[in-house]
Amino acid sequence: MNNNNDNKTEIATLANGCFWCTEAIFKKIKGVKYILPGYTGGTLINPSYEQVCTGKSGHAESIQIEFDPKVIPFKKILDIFWHTHDPTTLNRQGNDIGTQYRSAIFYHDEKQKEIAEKSKRDLEKEYVYKDPIVTEITPFKNFYTAENYHKDYYEKHKDDPYCNFVIDPKLHKLLQKYRNEVKEEYR
Repeated sequence: MNNNNDNKTEIATLANGCFWCTEAIFKKIKGVKYILPGYTGGTLINPSYEQVCTGKSGHAESIQIEFDPKVIPFKKILDIFWHTHDPTTLNRQGNDIGTQYRSAIFYHDEKQKEIAEKSKRDLEKEYVYKDPIVTEITPFKNFYTAENYHKDYYEKHKDDPYCNFVIDPKLHKLLQKYRNEVKEEYR
């Protein structure tokens, strides 16, 4: 991933449950150049999936997105983030339970921090959710790429029950609310 200002892309790092789901969602968004599933937010250096699953590494399953802010601004990425998971459940998304499934925005600079905090405040003011939002907004420190078998999981395993019962409904929700932001080939 490149965060060089010359190429006009930015990086977003998000956690909102299983990274298979999040990768499948953001892969379909116009302006997203590249996505990596991985681990962030903890202290363990270069953790494995098994270590993260223990809940003791401090890391969350997350994705790192390289995107073109002229096509999809960070605020719109956050809109999609908020509305394709439940940001009110602490350390849980559906049946995926543990700190590794927490909701978090790992901001890369002060501008991202301000946009993230404002978007969370706006949702709270509008009472979009009946319960309080528990999403962490915290500075980005490190990102460790997940093992290769996690990459493009949905694309490789569309008939898997997890994909059918967990990821497909999220993609349906994405298409209902964000059809204009979805790449033509996924509509």
